[in-house]
Amino acid sequence: MNFPKPQADLKPNTVSYEQLPLVKPTGFREYDARWLFEKEINLQGIQAVGLGMATLFRRKGVPVRLVVGHDFRSYSSSIKMALTSGLLAGGAEVFDIGLALSPMAYFAQFELDVEGVAMVTASHNDNGWTGIKMGMQRPVTFGPDEMSALKEIVLNGDFDEPTTTGKYHYVTDMAERYAADLTKSVSLKRKLKVVCACGNGTAGAFSPDVLRRAGCEVVELNCDLDHTFPNHNPNPEDMKMLHAVRDAVLEHKADIGLAFDGDGDRCGVVDNEGEELFADKVGVLLARDLSAQNENSTFVVDVKSTGLFLTDPILQENGAKTTYWKTGHSYIKRYCSDNNALAGFEKSGHFFFNAPVGRGYDDALVTALAVCNMLERNSDKTMADLRRSLPKTWQSPSMAPKCADEEKYGVIDRAVSHFSKIAESGASIAGQKVKEAITVNGIRLVLEDGTWGLVRASSNKPELVVVVESPTSEENMRAIFSEIDGFLSQQPEVGEYNQKI
Repeated sequence: MNFPKPQADLKPNTVSYEQLPLVKPTGFREYDARWLFEKEINLQGIQAVGLGMATLFRRKGVPVRLVVGHDFRSYSSSIKMALTSGLLAGGAEVFDIGLALSPMAYFAQFELDVEGVAMVTASHNDNGWTGIKMGMQRPVTFGPDEMSALKEIVLNGDFDEPTTTGKYHYVTDMAERYAADLTKSVSLKRKLKVVCACGNGTAGAFSPDVLRRAGCEVVELNCDLDHTFPNHNPNPEDMKMLHAVRDAVLEHKADIGLAFDGDGDRCGVVDNEGEELFADKVGVLLARDLSAQNENSTFVVDVKSTGLFLTDPILQENGAKTTYWKTGHSYIKRYCSDNNALAGFEKSGHFFFNAPVGRGYDDALVTALAVCNMLERNSDKTMADLRRSLPKTWQSPSMAPKCADEEKYGVIDRAVSHFSKIAESGASIAGQKVKEAITVNGIRLVLEDGTWGLVRASSNKPELVVVVESPTSEENMRAIFSEIDGFLSQQPEVGEYNQKI
């Protein structure tokens, strides 16, 4: 195909920048794509990605038919149209659903019986970022193999000549169809007052309406769309967002606060007493609820998540089984699908429900309604009562020291080697022996008393991720963090944390 080969580095406001596609290689991440728009990718580069996707679909023997949508950023619509241009030039049939949440695009794959998806979103990343969540098989999205293949096609300019003519369809009513599907079997008898917090992200256009249709009394918090995110990032792991929800819950005497991320595939929870619940603890409560209704339930959780999934007495009594797997929405989603798990949970708030609750993809509104249904089934309890029923643990938020994309995996390789040698030698760390070292994704060190600490590379930002937890004491939680932080502080590539315990 006569299309110029993408370049890795072009300067804006130059002739070459206007004539050639710019695509920085590091934007192709483990399971989706993220770039700083204009600095790392330009519109011609996005067009090249569309051509690459059409080529990849064809080579994989998948019909080149895709749902496309975009989030609410000042440039997302133009990026979607550049992507669509590349897809059409590659012979794709494109179903454009307009402004959307990521799960709305996944839903549209089922609703329209379309194989592929390309959702333009950078989720909760700061303004200036763009990205694409991609898939060619419902309900899963691209993993490392597909991303590597796409990267090679795009960067080498290895585009196939199309064997079909591109077709474009604009679907005007997908938001209504999505909302109707979510609420068709939900009718809450318990009147719940819910703070719906969207951080001025795209979820603000859709979440309040869905919750009202389900029967909730909704208090809106930062639901007006503003791509500058003037209050805080729309990220339910961000303590600024959770603190804002806490304040609104207490002010309005709400039953629960629900915090949605920028593209509506993650949900955070604050209880009626203003206590912020980390998403993995919410996952334990939902796993209790679901396993009580479904015998021999199996769950998948990411390596950042609480150890309660293995030790919680109610889950054990219900006969539930849990497997820890790699962090990342594509990893957990695919593992749940391949192993027919009832649900999968990530500490970040990506939750995946297979039938009878969902279709297998991550949808914050499905999660929110599952929480509301759990409260309906426990009508004599508040969310705070349910939270207090969990065994006590001392747990950190996800902490993210800066580390360049080009450097972070090398740092993690050194961390795995360093801590694995300690574990194998039988030496003590944080005053205890290492019971288990899980290296499926970075390294998670589990000590004798169940205290654990994780360090891994972020899959979608130039950062590392550190999480620690102890079932015995705050002192032990801080001790394992000190060991990990002490190692990282000696690595010159590692910078400041976004937050620290």
